[in-house]
Amino acid sequence: MKLVYVFDAYCGWSHGFSGTLREVVSRHPELPVEVVSGGLFTGSRRVPIREFGYVQGANAQIAELTGAEFGPAYDRLIADGSFVMDSEAAARGVAALRQAAPDRAAELAVALQRAFYVDGLSLSDPATYRTVAEAAGLDAAAVVAAFEAPAADDAAEADFRRSAELGVTGFPTLLGFDGDLVTVLAHGHATADDVDRRLASVRIH
Repeated sequence: MKLVYVFDAYCGWSHGFSGTLREVVSRHPELPVEVVSGGLFTGSRRVPIREFGYVQGANAQIAELTGAEFGPAYDRLIADGSFVMDSEAAARGVAALRQAAPDRAAELAVALQRAFYVDGLSLSDPATYRTVAEAAGLDAAAVVAAFEAPAADDAAEADFRRSAELGVTGFPTLLGFDGDLVTVLAHGHATADDVDRRLASVRIH
């Protein structure tokens, strides 16, 4: 059995799910985790953050429900409303980090969201991936080079296709794969205990 985590690095609810994801991974070290970028802000949705009037209210709700942190540096980054969340750039970065340490993909996805939502770093900036890679003990130059390479565009598009093929309609979504059987373990907010209950029911059948 394996887990497939479909998220978007620029999705506040995905950030809110980080604690649950960390806990699930620590409880189930035997389960490999594949991380897929969903592509929330692409095409016509790649616009200044001020066009999404609900962001601050949603973040307050996410913080209250999940305990997720939204740092002062993030508040400063989005304060004037001009910041553009580009999910394609973020997906390229996820692919670059995943390539450097495939077995740590979930941990790196969490770290990348923290870089944005706590440290206020743009996920379009190569320097962000240098920072995240260095903190994770990875080859930072190799990660930045992978982020900037043309192959990263292909990896991002492949992730968006995979998300669509999996039928994912919102982020975050955690799926359990057991052979041909696919189970939705979490969609949006869920606790690690919620996930465990669903996992247990899958394993019984």
